[in-house]
Amino acid sequence: MSLSIASHEYQPRAFALVPCAGVGERAGVGGPKQYHPVAGKAVVAHTLDALLAVPRLEATLVVLSPDDTQFEQHAPHFEGPRAWVARVGGATRADSVANGLHELLARGAQPQDWVLVHDAARCLIQPDWVERLLDACEDDEVGGLLALPLADTLKAATTSKDGAVRAAATVDRAGKWAAQTPQMFRLGLLRPALVSALSDPDTAAAVTDEASAIEMLGHQPRLVPGAYDNFKVTWPGDFALAERLLATRP
Repeated sequence: MSLSIASHEYQPRAFALVPCAGVGERAGVGGPKQYHPVAGKAVVAHTLDALLAVPRLEATLVVLSPDDTQFEQHAPHFEGPRAWVARVGGATRADSVANGLHELLARGAQPQDWVLVHDAARCLIQPDWVERLLDACEDDEVGGLLALPLADTLKAATTSKDGAVRAAATVDRAGKWAAQTPQMFRLGLLRPALVSALSDPDTAAAVTDEASAIEMLGHQPRLVPGAYDNFKVTWPGDFALAERLLATRP
């Protein structure tokens, strides 16, 4: 599937979409990790503050679980005409993103518009990193994502008879990048890519990010250098690291 660059009659806009319906069990904080406090406010509040500081984003849509009753308490400053909330989250991240894209269409977004999907738990995102992605991809036929080339040696793991996890082989890291977010694609390309991938249980399990759905259609998303600070808060130790990094910022 292909989507041509928009005509001169319509200037594509850019929207941020933040899936925020997960429970974050691996974080071990006794509740959704996006609502855990870091440096004085909830993880997701840091994320949304950064996105709202990007003037080129028409709006930021947060996709919540239908039964979420905590968001407004933890992100009280997320308000105004560019701050959108929809309780249409699904069972998986991909489901939540797909539902969020449908919501954007219902609110007037067009197929030619860009959607920047960003993890709620990447709370160290900075506005200039988002601007870098916008600059790199706004004229691209496919779109792209922030990512970093891998620097560490990679190991394939196996579990031995005694239950220990052991290195079974060293994996060639050449040409391998760690995907980050935002991931930026046109709404008219990303939505059918996700719908197609989610329609088959075999492919649905492989959709771990938006770029993977785009790749299933045969496209090659652009890799835009990200930042080491742009990690996703996932494990218990990540909260302390995020706290220290946020404390050093102006």
